[in-house]
Amino acid sequence: MEAIANVQAFTAIGIGIGVMGSKFLESAARQPELTPMLQTKMFLLAGLIDAAFLIGVGLAMLFAFANPLLARVAGG
Repeated sequence: MEAIANVQAFTAIGIGIGVMGSKFLESAARQPELTPMLQTKMFLLAGLIDAAFLIGVGLAMLFAFANPLLARVAGG
């Protein structure tokens, strides 16, 4: 069941990035002078969307192995 949820989540991410790319191409075709600014923003957002998983894994490992809240609970 978890595998199905993962497939659906990755599909949604792929569709979202595809829609964002198509809207970028539409806007670049309408206003070519804004293409460098829009391209920078599109690549930044695509990178953050792709990196969201790695950021989540990093935070999970932080709280699993070097939990800063554990000292407060233990009374230290």
